[in-house]
Amino acid sequence: MIRYVVFHVLLSIWASVEGRSISRFLTEQSTGTKWAVLVAGSNGWWNYRHQADVCHAYQLLKKGGLKDENIIVFMYDDIANNTENPRPGVLINNPHGQDVYQGVPKDYVGEDVNADNFFNVILANKSGITGGSGKILDSGPNDNIFIYYTDHGGPGIVSMPTGLVYANDLINVLKKKHASGTYSKMVFYLEACESGSMFDGLLPQGLNIYVTTASKPDENSWGTYCGLGRGACLVECPPPEFDGVCLGDLYSVAWMEDSDVQDRQTSTLDNQYDRIANRTAANLTHGSHVMQYGDMELSVDALFQYMGSVSTSHSPAPCPMASAPSPMDAASFLTSSEIVDQRDTDLFYLTSKYQGAPEGTNEEFEANRKLNEVVAQRSQVDNNVKRLGELLFGVEKGNEVLQSVRPAGTPLVDDWDCLKSYVKTFEAHCGKLTAYGKKHVRGIANICNAGIESEQMAAATAKACSS
Repeated sequence: MIRYVVFHVLLSIWASVEGRSISRFLTEQSTGTKWAVLVAGSNGWWNYRHQADVCHAYQLLKKGGLKDENIIVFMYDDIANNTENPRPGVLINNPHGQDVYQGVPKDYVGEDVNADNFFNVILANKSGITGGSGKILDSGPNDNIFIYYTDHGGPGIVSMPTGLVYANDLINVLKKKHASGTYSKMVFYLEACESGSMFDGLLPQGLNIYVTTASKPDENSWGTYCGLGRGACLVECPPPEFDGVCLGDLYSVAWMEDSDVQDRQTSTLDNQYDRIANRTAANLTHGSHVMQYGDMELSVDALFQYMGSVSTSHSPAPCPMASAPSPMDAASFLTSSEIVDQRDTDLFYLTSKYQGAPEGTNEEFEANRKLNEVVAQRSQVDNNVKRLGELLFGVEKGNEVLQSVRPAGTPLVDDWDCLKSYVKTFEAHCGKLTAYGKKHVRGIANICNAGIESEQMAAATAKACSS
């Protein structure tokens, strides 16, 4: 009799899941609370896209059934009501998109968006939080966690409005979270230049964490829905009032617009990876390779296990690549009116300001001055790093050593304390690394890997940046 009842229960379960395996069904049904941490790590109007990305992510998770008490949002919150915003109080993430800003919780804003708060939120260490709502990732052993982080980055780092998140520190926090036994499974999506370097060779198997990144460890990521307002797009441009900013990031828009339209009950993380990888790398002149790290067995999980299951928003199909606008003396970086290298979005913005200013006015003069200043700063940091390499390794070998990329599966640097110390040394003598300048963190890591002593590094940096 007992066997008969069990058999019929199993049959009913099998019918209810319409062909999915019983083990997978039971695993999905036993999932506890869904949690999410959403981070936009930048500020400034030209970085519009990062906060628009995070707000869009919030809306799709909210529609998926996640509760505000389980969604923790980090964003500087200087965009929606920025004086330059042509639609005050509104953010859009797509040329045809609706407002994604309304209703977004402002858990950590302004200076409260920092690495310490981010780490303490993940670890549910409320006593370590400064400012903000105090909301923490107070998850339990049966809960699933989704973390989405979008920002500028560099080799082994992602940015915050002040300070940096180093890859080894992030991995250590994830290890501690796993050791605490306070989650079942975790998915981490990361948008940043060289984002693969945050996990490559660092994230161990067995933490029940699945990661995708916007780019390889040595590759930039891209902003999208960007336009100079000159009709250069082949099919569509962002609304003309958004000249000089990108509405979203290519990888981020790809995963969110995919999540908006897919059946999250049946579409898996791996299905989504394939689709966003194809879209993000559609034209590798202006695109990147989306990467996967961690426990690949989680990739068979359905999206709803992390993002919820209700999907009512239908975004338009992705725009095709646009032809390049005419080159300009100060903006030879421009390659497309829709896709812009993340490192160049400040130049893209300043170029738009210069182009849009009335000829012969103070506005045009000031825009040109700021544009030339940023171009000069870029040239200066490149020259400083080149000179540093020559002083340490000789003229013949300097550039080769600094630009060397380690094989896949090898961490960026052997001694992370050395890297942190040498970045501080460089910045003390040469100025803060900008979003553009952070690409040179690889060179500083290679200086550590070459065994250069701290006294030698300090002397060479001082000399390189004083000449």
